[in-house]
Amino acid sequence: MMRLSFSIALAAAGLYAQVPAGGRIDDPRVRVVVATEQPHKPSAMHEHGMNRVMIYLGDGEMKYTSANGKVQILKFKTGDVKWNPAEGPHTSENISDHPFQMVEIELKNKPQSPPTVLSKLDPLKVDPKHYTLEFENEQTRVLRVRFGPMEKGLEHEHTYSNVVVYLNDQARGKTGEARLDGPRKHSEENPLDHPVERISIDLK
Repeated sequence: MMRLSFSIALAAAGLYAQVPAGGRIDDPRVRVVVATEQPHKPSAMHEHGMNRVMIYLGDGEMKYTSANGKVQILKFKTGDVKWNPAEGPHTSENISDHPFQMVEIELKNKPQSPPTVLSKLDPLKVDPKHYTLEFENEQTRVLRVRFGPMEKGLEHEHTYSNVVVYLNDQARGKTGEARLDGPRKHSEENPLDHPVERISIDLK
């Protein structure tokens, strides 16, 4: 039986939680699950009541069939990130010939009103070499973070709490692991001799 370990600490930077591949984060703002899809095993009819961010850890192809019989095919590559709005009853099936994992970030948060003002040290502004925007909407902002071997970034500030998902092994986590951090100001460095990549999901 896989042993799930969660390290939760309250630090000056805010709430921190780590989830291993196969585990989950679940708090009032967000739920994070790492799921493994086996090939050619259709799910039972189900629905998703919340919007989600999907991060794919392997290449694959999924078939979704709605309750009225409408079929949608979704293809993706390792590292792809997609927005998945809440949806009604459907079945899902991995129609690839191999299993793959995906990280599902279920958003429980409600956008603040008025919207939060971003820090002048927002990473997209001060360090665009390492931070790029995947997509943004009223509920979340999703960034892709890349560092080359031994690279160091600039000091920046995260205005929102955010979920970080590792796309490959790196200093603070392994492939498929996730962590939840609070707002904070810091700089980052990749101390390893290989490139690293991760996805950061802001919770507005």
